[in-house]
This record gives sequence, C-alpha cells and structure tokens, in this order.
Amino acid sequence: MTATIDTIAELGYGQATFARIAERAGLSSTRLISYHFAGKAELMSAVVAEVYGRLGPFIAERMTGHPDARGELRAYITGAIEFIAEHRVQMQALMAIFLNFRDIEGGSRSYDAANDRNVVGHVEAILRKGQDNGEFRDFDTFVMAATIQRSIDSLPFLLQSAPDLDLPGYARELTTLFDLATRAQSARLEEPPSPQDR
Repeated sequence: MTATIDTIAELGYGQATFARIAERAGLSSTRLISYHFAGKAELMSAVVAEVYGRLGPFIAERMTGHPDARGELRAYITGAIEFIAEHRVQMQALMAIFLNFRDIEGGSRSYDAANDRNVVGHVEAILRKGQDNGEFRDFDTFVMAATIQRSIDSLPFLLQSAPDLDLPGYARELTTLFDLATRAQSARLEEPPSPQDR
C-alpha cells in the first residue's frame, strides 16, 4: 500500500499503473498486486480506506480527556491538521484520487455521501453539546459543522499552492476563528482580557 500511495503522490493518478507500483515496491511482476486487487478501481478504494482508517483513531486519541465541548472542538481541528501535517504524502495521494477517480459517467467514485454526512455529524454533535451546556451560542449546527469540516478538507489542496504554509499557525488561526464564532456571549464576558487589550 505504501508503494501505491508514494507512486500516486509522486507521479499522479494517471501514471499510477500496476507496473509502476510494482517497480517501486521492488516486485518482479504485477501478479502479486493483481492477486489482491481485481483492478485499479479496487486498489484506489483500498488507498482511501487505508488513509481514513488511520485518520479516525488519530483524531479520536487527541480528543480524549477534554471535559467540555470547547476543548473537544479545538482538539478535533488541531488533530486533523496535525494528521495532515504528518501525512503529507498520503494526503497528496488522496487528493489525486478525489480529483481523478471517477465512474464512466464522470461521477466521483471516492466521494461517499454517507461517510461525509457522518463526519459532519460528528462535528455537529460537539456543537450541540456545547449549546446544551451553555458553552456555545445559538446557531445552525449543521452550517457551522460543515464550515468547520470544509476548512479542514480544503487544506491538502491549499498545500499544493502554498507548500510552506505554517500548519501550526494555520491550526491556531482556525481554532481561534471557530472559538470566537461559536462561543456564548457569557463566555466572552468571562474571558480575561488579552495583554494587548490592557
């Protein structure tokens, strides 16, 4: 799987043939790949599953132990960006698949609407929790959750045009942005003034 991901990231989706993947993996032929995967479509689906299979536990671990929704939201955003920062090759391959892995009618074969709803729903659950316990103001949780998730989803594309982007700084700005956007007015009033405001 590593050879497949590296080949897609370096050569692009179109050039990621079984022959090139086998060459990168040090295999004498493509038979071993063909034994496990019926075709390129099946292999691409496996790559998507592999990356997402690592992403979920990575973020879940960073969200553990936060007593409130505000902390959970911050951990979710920073965890997702940290994963992207530490897995740039995998995310580059994933982006290439998203853009090129299509069916005969041109529809995406990598986009899973049900999975997308599940991901946004997870963020929405954090937001509802924050509203229920008074941490967050009243707002449309779906719109806010979708906005948060899209700001994360777009990062691999942004890195194509800005490869030297300060990702820790990007994470700080996003967490501050959505903290201010979601926070209840009472929490704002209780927040101590920053040094520049004194």
